[in-house]
Amino acid sequence: MKRTALYSRHAALSARFVEFGGWQMPVQYTSIIDEHRAVRERAGLFDVSHMGEIELRGPHAVARAQELTVNDVNRLRDGQAQYSLLCQPDGGAIDDIIVHRITSERILLCVNAGNIEKDFAWIREHGDGAEVLNRSAEFGQLALQGPRATEILLRLTSLPLPQIPPFAFAEGPVAGHRALVAHTGYTGEDGWELYCAVDDAPALWDALLETGQTSGLQPAGLGARDTLRLERALPLYGHELTAETTPLEAGLGWVVRFTKPSFIGRDALLRQREVGLSRQLVGFVMIGSGIARQGYVICRDGVRVGAVTSGTKSPTLGKAIGLGYVASTCKEIGTRLSIDIRDRMISAEVVRLPFYKR
Repeated sequence: MKRTALYSRHAALSARFVEFGGWQMPVQYTSIIDEHRAVRERAGLFDVSHMGEIELRGPHAVARAQELTVNDVNRLRDGQAQYSLLCQPDGGAIDDIIVHRITSERILLCVNAGNIEKDFAWIREHGDGAEVLNRSAEFGQLALQGPRATEILLRLTSLPLPQIPPFAFAEGPVAGHRALVAHTGYTGEDGWELYCAVDDAPALWDALLETGQTSGLQPAGLGARDTLRLERALPLYGHELTAETTPLEAGLGWVVRFTKPSFIGRDALLRQREVGLSRQLVGFVMIGSGIARQGYVICRDGVRVGAVTSGTKSPTLGKAIGLGYVASTCKEIGTRLSIDIRDRMISAEVVRLPFYKR
């Protein structure tokens, strides 16, 4: 398994490690609940250096990104970012990504760790006219998230953070190290994602933890990252998104810009929108005792109608929650379902998403 440049820092903090996307990553340092609450109430620092960075360069960089992704890259100005997806011609999701427009000739894509090689091959195959670079090995990436994240980061940078809106970014020094600082995140809280040279990541990690100590900053692992994103109903590739699911089924139709005359997957997604969806992603809360896990069968009136994609006990809500695909006839808020948990049918109810709003 691969290790990030911060592996020794995690080991020194007695982190518990797991395999994720081919990487040995910290799942927790103290406890998932403790780290989850730190992010919700104060701030948490995540090592997300396993994520991938792929760059499109040249005078056709924007045009190629426009064709490759479902969102409208032409709407971006320098220093702006957007959530988007790469799709197959049949509309299936290759990956969900963040598109950063650095200049009109430089587009940086942040992709999921387990999809780096697949995404790079796809983008290079369909990126005619642009230079395509896999820069993943060059970058370290940290995520500083929580209501105190901005006040902590301001102590280490002269960048005008309060003037940087969500899904915008700036480049400049942080603790003496050059970084691209993006007002984005994956927790449902306010926060920042910092892209830096891989060799600078340990020093930047140390500076953030030391500076944030008085504000209650804690290191947080993948366990808390998962419970936080699930409370906000943010999709995880390999769970809510796969090559067999489309953005429309996943409730991400707001990302798909059909006003664009052309992008890969447009025709298939347009047909799906016109015909109607046979299944959709819903959120549910367990009524009975039990936690739904990926792959568990979802039933209604004794008939299978879908399957769970993610589930956990929500530290914030104190309830067991989950996401899953069900037949579109079962999507309405208040619909009663049953989840097959170890051969026991446990009651659940479809609820409005997201589960949590700050």
